[in-house]
Amino acid sequence: MPQLNPNPWFFIMLTSWLTYTMIIQPKVLSFVTTNPPSSTKPTTPNTTPWSWPWT
Repeated sequence: MPQLNPNPWFFIMLTSWLTYTMIIQPKVLSFVTTNPPSSTKPTTPNTTPWSWPWT
């Protein structure tokens, strides 16, 4: 059963992971986020309760 021979598949897996970690991952991580987090605290709106006429 040649599927159990790890000789060619291990090299392919190792090469693909090295390609991912050395080339693709730094390129993807270099993108700037479109909505960067801000350091200000979110403000909560001041809401007033609705005065219902039937209560």
